[in-house]
Amino acid sequence: MSQPDGRLFRNAAGNYVDPSAYGITWGRAREAALTLDEHALELAKRPYDLRHAGISFWLASGVDPAECARRAGQSIQVLFRYYAKFLAEARNHANSLIEEPMRRWEGQDSSAEDA
Repeated sequence: MSQPDGRLFRNAAGNYVDPSAYGITWGRAREAALTLDEHALELAKRPYDLRHAGISFWLASGVDPAECARRAGQSIQVLFRYYAKFLAEARNHANSLIEEPMRRWEGQDSSAEDA
């Protein structure tokens, strides 16, 4: 549960976690939250992995890449550089969604000519 200021983690004294302790704190959180299988897969190995997953989720949800870049505080160029594979997969999926109805349409045209 997050604190009133939005932070998830505090040190033993209730203050901010020192940047040098982020790795230790994150490791403990992973051990507490993940199953052994998830931990072995190195799921959420770094805090940055959550950011990457969030941006990937936005893209997969169909949010415009320009809006994803804005929300992430990145340029579109940076977004495309780091998410190029993901975006290519989304483009391929979009193409297949377009191509299937086109094939059906072409099939209807030839069956109408045969009648």
